[in-house]
Amino acid sequence: MSNTIPTIPGFKGDLVAPSDPSYSAAISRWAINAARPAHTVAFPTSSEDTALAIKLAREQKLPIAIKGGGHSASGASSSEGGLVIDLSRYLNGAEVDVEERVVRVGGGALWDVVDKKAIEHGFATVGGTVNHVRLSWLILGGGYGWLSGAYGLAIDNLVQATVAVADGSILTANSQTNPDLFWGIRGGGCNFGVVTEFVLKLYPQRRTVFGGLCVFAPTVLDKLVEVTQEWWKAGPGEKEGMIQVFTRGPDAKPMVGIFMFYNGSEEEGRTNYKKFFDLHPVVDMCHELPYEELNSCRLNKVAVPGRNVYMKGAYHTGSNPDLPKILFERVMERSSDPSFIIVLLTEYFPLGRTNSVPNDATAFRRGVPSNVLINVIWEDDTPERSRFAKETAHELGELINSHAGPGRDDVAYGNYSPDQVSEVVANGVVAADKAKMLFGSNYPRMQRIKKKYDPEVLFSKWFAISPAA
Repeated sequence: MSNTIPTIPGFKGDLVAPSDPSYSAAISRWAINAARPAHTVAFPTSSEDTALAIKLAREQKLPIAIKGGGHSASGASSSEGGLVIDLSRYLNGAEVDVEERVVRVGGGALWDVVDKKAIEHGFATVGGTVNHVRLSWLILGGGYGWLSGAYGLAIDNLVQATVAVADGSILTANSQTNPDLFWGIRGGGCNFGVVTEFVLKLYPQRRTVFGGLCVFAPTVLDKLVEVTQEWWKAGPGEKEGMIQVFTRGPDAKPMVGIFMFYNGSEEEGRTNYKKFFDLHPVVDMCHELPYEELNSCRLNKVAVPGRNVYMKGAYHTGSNPDLPKILFERVMERSSDPSFIIVLLTEYFPLGRTNSVPNDATAFRRGVPSNVLINVIWEDDTPERSRFAKETAHELGELINSHAGPGRDDVAYGNYSPDQVSEVVANGVVAADKAKMLFGSNYPRMQRIKKKYDPEVLFSKWFAISPAA
């Protein structure tokens, strides 16, 4: 690999090569096993810089990766021997337009910035559940969050984007201008270009909400499953949301955690979740808190950087009362070695608004069940330990799939399924059209858009799409 720092005429940002003292930091990632030695890391200051970086990659035949926050465990934001376009250094701001009720956000911004800027004006938009995730990674793949019950996915609240595409053009994409590109980026990830700015809808938001973590002893798991089933089947309202966690606590003892959310006061929240609190959690950290602190209250501590992580997603219907107990037991068995941390998170976000959007309205496939995220975390990486992590995550995923019943779907939410990332073998040919499984009936339309905006498959780091013939 060359240590020469390249030059790009007119480029105003920073270019970092292996000889640069900041190179190690530039290629580091949230999951350390996702880092790859890049040829060059480009930190653009604008859409124009981004287009120039794309031109360099095309001319020198460097594979491209786009980094917002590097929060994926798959290596999709890294490019071994290639060019990384890192938006996080300069394109990281947020600006609220109160009259239009939108927020304009740089492609490398953190959700923390969006949350704080918006709530200053009494607004919020659909974000994730961890505030140090960059919004580009979450939005372009769909984007579930605490407000999804009320407003759907993050992509359902995207009204415009600025996109630097493969031929060096900088395009505005919305429902009137380049509507095909706008359709594709809403769920199609980074397949069509680099999004340097998002414009998102804002909604009035109360300044405080009820949320936090409750920890339950495993002895009440049967009753907890029963209460959860009753609550879920009754249909949670748009103000509600919950994530249940199976893992071991800091003392290595088995635990069940519930992150609760209610978009109201503490009194309203405790009344709404009374049957859960009646099970007497051993730890109750739920309280009324400022909205902007919701996404940092506890899940940030699950998602700390600097460790090896293998991540896998699955879908659950919430209808099988035996499955949670089976999963809990298996998580405990596989995490008996304290050097591995297994965290299985089951999302319970109301899906009515999300799945009321027609399947062909965006690239994102609708009508899917709720998500499960399996994280296996470890230090002191070796091939054997990496293999154990992968086998564990896949085993748990298969357990979930085996209880899904007829018509089960082996593909999961794209943002949670890095192991299904496709590879380009040569001349724009995708090794396996794994994207077909993810996008279903929307895939042929995505192929036509791919042919128009990226016929050489310059962008191929996340469920790469084969251009239409």
